[in-house]
Amino acid sequence: MITPPLIAHLIYRLDFGGLETMLVERINRMPAERYRHAIICLTDYTDFHKKITKPGVGLHALHKTPGLSLDTHRKLWRLLRELKPDIVHTYNLAAVEYGATAALAGVPVRISGSHGRDASDPEGTNRKHNFLRKALVPFYDCCYSNSGDLATWNRNIIGIPEAKSRLLHNGIDTSKYKPGPASSGAEYGDIPPGSFVIGTVGRVQDVKDHAGLVDAFIMLRELLPEDRDRLRLAIVGDGPSMPALREKVAAAGIANKVWLPGARMDVAQVLRSFSVFVLSSIAEGTPGSALEAMATELPVVGTRVGGIPEVVQENVTGQIVPSRDPQALAQAIATYVRQPELAARHGAAGLERVTQRYSMASMLSQYLEMYDSLFERKIKVRELSKSCAE
Repeated sequence: MITPPLIAHLIYRLDFGGLETMLVERINRMPAERYRHAIICLTDYTDFHKKITKPGVGLHALHKTPGLSLDTHRKLWRLLRELKPDIVHTYNLAAVEYGATAALAGVPVRISGSHGRDASDPEGTNRKHNFLRKALVPFYDCCYSNSGDLATWNRNIIGIPEAKSRLLHNGIDTSKYKPGPASSGAEYGDIPPGSFVIGTVGRVQDVKDHAGLVDAFIMLRELLPEDRDRLRLAIVGDGPSMPALREKVAAAGIANKVWLPGARMDVAQVLRSFSVFVLSSIAEGTPGSALEAMATELPVVGTRVGGIPEVVQENVTGQIVPSRDPQALAQAIATYVRQPELAARHGAAGLERVTQRYSMASMLSQYLEMYDSLFERKIKVRELSKSCAE
């Protein structure tokens, strides 16, 4: 029996987040006879790894220290020489430099994925970072993006050649994320019946601008005094910005109106307790969380950054506002509070859009085709080189 090729996925940290969710979903669903998988974390992993249900997936942590950390390159080189993967798949800027390490370790196929940018450089203008990205292009066989915005930026700014460029959209499981009865009870914040819940799900970090969402919620309560008692905010997830976010909510005196449960394993059920989904990000790729919300038949209010406008059709499935503008965010949310029939119409349109364009099957097919084509091409090149040498 032929052993399937091994893909080593290299990420900064395996934790609760959109990129990590999509990665684990793909691994769990890919046919076992097609590829084997290992996840290498530059730093570490959390209980999120329990979402991996496919048997035999290797999980490794390199415990990278802050800064250059040349020792991490040595650790990775040794691990790759031990694992002997056929493909190394790196994710985002944090892992891009290790394409060179993978090449030195003799990995035949190397793939770089762009799934969004950091809060420190939301527009992708940092010269040092872009110089690094450009310098690493020759070490990769493919540099794909998960949104049209990122794909265009990669071609025009980083100089990714057309032959190495791909656009791979996210996809979600519409059998799991779907409309249903609203979740309630203590485990869902004990939100009173009749409440209007503004919700979001994702890693709590600066790039998501949850602080701006809290400001928008405060403004919304002032904007709609007649509805303020039934307005609730739910920010589901965890991350480095959570302590500051809790302090901000407490200082504003709205702790009893804001639900901050941390990371959850039951996101599909949590979404059913929301009335509207909000993405206040200052940078994004294709937001999987918005797709999950749309599949749950929620209208989405998002910022005009990255791949959000590609997913959320303005005035059809939701509304788009400028980033870092809490007042505009509050005004957009208020529209749905005032017009529940519009919220229902936009939610239904979002469900239809996800079903037609962002299915899990479509995403898996795109990634499998990428892996297959690159692997087969490299194998043929190696076989041709060996034949010529003989």
